[in-house]
Amino acid sequence: MKIAIDGPAGAGKSTVARQIAAELGVLYIDTGAMYRVLTWKAMHMGIDFGDSAKLNNLAGDTAIDFRDDVRGQRVYCDGRDVSGEIRSPEVSKFVSILAADDGVRQLLVRSQQDIAHRHDVVMDGRDITHVVLPDAEFKFFLTASIEVRTLRRSIELESQGYYVDIIELKKEIQERDRRDMERSAGALMITPGTIVIDTTDMNFEEVVSQILSFVREG
Repeated sequence: MKIAIDGPAGAGKSTVARQIAAELGVLYIDTGAMYRVLTWKAMHMGIDFGDSAKLNNLAGDTAIDFRDDVRGQRVYCDGRDVSGEIRSPEVSKFVSILAADDGVRQLLVRSQQDIAHRHDVVMDGRDITHVVLPDAEFKFFLTASIEVRTLRRSIELESQGYYVDIIELKKEIQERDRRDMERSAGALMITPGTIVIDTTDMNFEEVVSQILSFVREG
């Protein structure tokens, strides 16, 4: 079984996808975390995000791993747990720039497809329904108003101890939306056959329940 979930930042896709996978007893893959790992590593190595060759070498030389423990799924970069660090505002600001690199995307897409070939998965991101898993049995696109998405992201950041300027955060999310929709490879889009769910006025449990209903009804 392959379940693909796409959507913009703050739509709730990762939280929902993780719960869907747990309910169905299948593997959850947060593809956005993979791009965040590379962004975090590039920042720490001082790599220019305009240097495609270095970014491609970085992607090829980095070991990204997902492990489950009592805290949930953790993300590792070259053996180091970076689950919290990759969610920082600084990483969020640059991840869409790295994700626009065609070579980096090709490397990560191949890795994601290999995982899906070997496992039943719930995979979320921005190009899963039409690039990574175009033949997935179930495809969903989660969205929400920019105001709600900004609020959700601010709550997440504040819970991690970051100061949040709501106005600036909204601008950053809008800019990321623009980059995600305009990039040449793996652009954020709604494709035919994909079920669109607007989560603006829905809580977490309602979104999970609706998706599970579609899946279980076939």
